[in-house]
Amino acid sequence: MIPVARPWLGEEEAAAAREAILSGWVTQGPRVVAFEGAFAERCGATHACAVSSCTTALHMALLAVGVRPGDVVVTVSHSFIATANAVRHCGAEPAFVDVEPETFNMSPEALERFLEEDCALRDGVLRHDFATRGGLPSESPLWACGGGRAGRVAAVLPVHQLGMPCDMTRILAIAGRFGLPVVEDAAGAAGSALSVDGGASFAPVGRPHGAAACFSFHPRKILTTGDGGMLTTADAALDAAFRLYRQHGMSVSDAVRHSARRVTIESYVTTGYNYRMTDIQAAVGVVQLGRLDDMIEGRRRLRALYEQALSGVGWLRLPCEPRHARWNVMSYPVRLMPDAPVGRDEFMQRLLDRGVASRPGVMNAHAEPPYRTGLRLPHSEDARERVVLLPMFNGMSEADVETVAREVRGVG
Repeated sequence: MIPVARPWLGEEEAAAAREAILSGWVTQGPRVVAFEGAFAERCGATHACAVSSCTTALHMALLAVGVRPGDVVVTVSHSFIATANAVRHCGAEPAFVDVEPETFNMSPEALERFLEEDCALRDGVLRHDFATRGGLPSESPLWACGGGRAGRVAAVLPVHQLGMPCDMTRILAIAGRFGLPVVEDAAGAAGSALSVDGGASFAPVGRPHGAAACFSFHPRKILTTGDGGMLTTADAALDAAFRLYRQHGMSVSDAVRHSARRVTIESYVTTGYNYRMTDIQAAVGVVQLGRLDDMIEGRRRLRALYEQALSGVGWLRLPCEPRHARWNVMSYPVRLMPDAPVGRDEFMQRLLDRGVASRPGVMNAHAEPPYRTGLRLPHSEDARERVVLLPMFNGMSEADVETVAREVRGVG
């Protein structure tokens, strides 16, 4: 069986984890500091803060930019449900806009249309009434906030889907017109780069271009620590807030307290969370980060092999890289065209019967019970029904690619 994904971990990562375990310091500590410094340098970011997952990173980032109970965050439904859940964790409600059919990323046109046509200034505050777009889900925290079906629009949350960078030039310009902070869900985008000057130059995702960028180190991502996340920002005040939130609002970190020459008693200055990364995870992360360029180069080579092997399959659309993006090829999504010989599920089953695993494309939160209303997002829904992720992982051989391509061609 050729799996759809597999983490690329080896003896060096195992040795780093072993060293951390035997050091006696396994919680958040010196290896977390080292990983943060290395990640910030790799991204060109001023600050990096390691946490337990990308979901916790998103939660903290939204809190830090001012999202509060009763607010609205504009984002996409076409993402893993953690994106929407992180908004709910703030006591706010996601307002979903559609995606671009080619990249599966937030459509700048849809964002602009939503802010201009579906929101209104009331007493100087931009507000959205969910009654205008399918209603408010029964689980929404807005029902308990006294504002009925309307809330203050507090932030924009685009997703660099499957590692493909969004068109941040246009998204930032639109959000800026309305005075909205932008938090980037960069869960799978470690190593990707984007341009905000029309392709003349590129900067790593995570510099960041918005207020903060949030990464995942889940095993499905290129860079993994087993699980974990990272926030990057250029704003020292935001970074300070992240560090308070991740450790119970504690004023003094464990490392500072344990290295102090005088008795140091911490205080708890805000409501915080247990969102810390362990030193065991960070030790693995440092090794993985050192291999990131090689991993991306390998994935780009596999992508080129796929394009060569599948370019003649007329009923299959292969992924494209827009001018503003340099993609890390986290996954390999293909779209079944209307004239495909079978539907998505039958396509996947036939591959599975022949020893090739695959996965449906990205989910839609607005189709799941906690967020379901009458809202229609045609491009998101079409992508969910037609996109399939083919195997893509470091260590995949040229023969594996040819096997997958042969079985795909055989479906037709």
